[in-house]
Amino acid sequence: MPSTLLVPRQYCPSLTHYERWKTRAVRIGDIGIGGHNPIRVQSMTTTDTMDTAATVAQSIRMIEAGCELVRITAPSKKDAENLAEIKKQIRAAGFNAPLVADIHFTPNAAEVAARIVEKVRVNPGNYADKKKFDVREYTDAEYAEELERIRERFTPLVRICKEHGTAMRIGTNHGSLSDRILNRYGDTPEGMVESAFEFLRICRDENYHEIVLSMKASNVQVMVQAYRLLVHRMMAEGWDYPLHLGVTEAGDGEDGRIKSAAGIGALLEDGIGDTVRVSLTEDPEFEIPVARALVDRYNDRKGHAPIPEVTQVPVDPFSHQRRHSREVLNIGARHVPVVMADLSNRKEITPATLFAWGYRYSVPLDKWNITDQACDYAFIGKHSIDFEIPGTLGIIQEHATWLTNKNKERHYPFLTKKDYLGGAERHPQFNLVYATLPDLDAAFITALKADTTAVLLVDTHNAHGMAEQRRLFFELIPHECPVPVIIGRAYGAISNDTLVLHSSTDMGPLLIDGLGDGVFIADEQGGREDLVCRTAFGILQATRTRTSKTEYISCPSCGRTLFDLQETTAKIRARTSHLKGVKIGIMGCIVNGPGEMADADFGYVGTGPGVITLYREKEVVKRNVPSEQAVDELIALIKEHGMWVEAEG
Repeated sequence: MPSTLLVPRQYCPSLTHYERWKTRAVRIGDIGIGGHNPIRVQSMTTTDTMDTAATVAQSIRMIEAGCELVRITAPSKKDAENLAEIKKQIRAAGFNAPLVADIHFTPNAAEVAARIVEKVRVNPGNYADKKKFDVREYTDAEYAEELERIRERFTPLVRICKEHGTAMRIGTNHGSLSDRILNRYGDTPEGMVESAFEFLRICRDENYHEIVLSMKASNVQVMVQAYRLLVHRMMAEGWDYPLHLGVTEAGDGEDGRIKSAAGIGALLEDGIGDTVRVSLTEDPEFEIPVARALVDRYNDRKGHAPIPEVTQVPVDPFSHQRRHSREVLNIGARHVPVVMADLSNRKEITPATLFAWGYRYSVPLDKWNITDQACDYAFIGKHSIDFEIPGTLGIIQEHATWLTNKNKERHYPFLTKKDYLGGAERHPQFNLVYATLPDLDAAFITALKADTTAVLLVDTHNAHGMAEQRRLFFELIPHECPVPVIIGRAYGAISNDTLVLHSSTDMGPLLIDGLGDGVFIADEQGGREDLVCRTAFGILQATRTRTSKTEYISCPSCGRTLFDLQETTAKIRARTSHLKGVKIGIMGCIVNGPGEMADADFGYVGTGPGVITLYREKEVVKRNVPSEQAVDELIALIKEHGMWVEAEG
């Protein structure tokens, strides 16, 4: 691999002008991926592959929902052979969507499937390896021997695919890196890329190029960094293989959608990605509308207003480091990003108004109860408040209104650039200043740099808004302007699902890059304060910048799953959702379980019909627990490690 890259840190065509990275076109049945083809959406069946009728029926439901590729697990040679009958019945029903065989641990199944379906997915972490978490130092000679062993195991599949015109996805998963990779590269994006490259080099040596690559992880930061590094390395090599995007084990409901949008959206925003799968712990047909909503947003992105080019990238896109900002009250510096509520469009503001924003007022006790997802500030515009506010809440008002309320405790002004530079009266501790990228001239930056009370609320009206706001940060950093920045976006009359997906895609990438000291989602439609509050905190949780609730690393289910994932996840969530900051992995089988457990505090993994294995991080604690007792045993394990608290009544 070349030691000097042509453009340091480059991982996409442009950071300011939307343009898809041009990859080679790979043919998969009747459709193409990459090249000039549209971004494809796909999903995976959850049925037992040996249940032909159920798998065919679910595949058809997925296709009718808009699924362009149907992936089916083939955990054994027998399952792989049954793909022929499944394919026959799907085609007989009049559907031509390509089928993809999902392979783990079983090369013989892959070699059978490659003769039947249009594409096979192999996981380089477990195709020729079994994870033992062995800790050892490999000499160069020993490492070379390992690579030769892989070549011998993998080459037959490559030759079969080449002979039969079958495409392949080399799908790296953060949770199932081989011991060899972990020992040499660590549990890192670099290790993920090298894991794929070990297999890709074998394909290239065989002159086989019908390949799609993926870098999936449940940790959104790791996932984004790995894909970026993959493209960066491919650019250096002159390679151009298409990319399949996904956040693995994203979970269900709003959490799963937010997490998927933040990760997948961060890449789509920069023109990276040729096919998408949203992995939700729900029926697969429900994944398709989410994936389609993410992808369709970029159909008209090219014609956006111009954004000044970036001459130097002041952040490392391959690792997370928060931008340095000064401390203004509880904003910036070491503080977690704040959440600001928009109450400016309400007719009136009463104590009940704050209920949706995490504050519960008890009339009998005459006190506020504050939840873990309580906003830190509320922008109330021209309103005034005539009741005692909670002790953790700050109030932001239009400057003219604030002048009549400036002696009230924890009330602060909202200023425009004109107000700010024009000598308007300021609060001695905190002044919120509104700005967009075009506002940032030398005089404005100089004033902000010298002002220890200023916090920027940044906005954008550009169709390529995330890139414009990122460009604003890139203007502040070289000028060493440490003003804290709250990321603001306004949304009009759009559906609830669209609001969740768009705000996660707009704000998530900035937070992943360490940019932003707070978020402000303005819902111009109104009436959805509880949804907006959950979404704001969900974005911070998904990007691992602020923890406010339990995190569930829950796989989307497939034919390998050994229990009802949706039902079990609901049971575990019902009993543990109050455990702020605890990460619980819920895995249907052992494929990614051990690896993902290293990223979770506790793991619940199906290891046989009716039995569960419990993990503490990556270590097995209890094996073969009957499923009817397993949730109770999980709770006992959490208590044993001192991470349990009783839920408040």
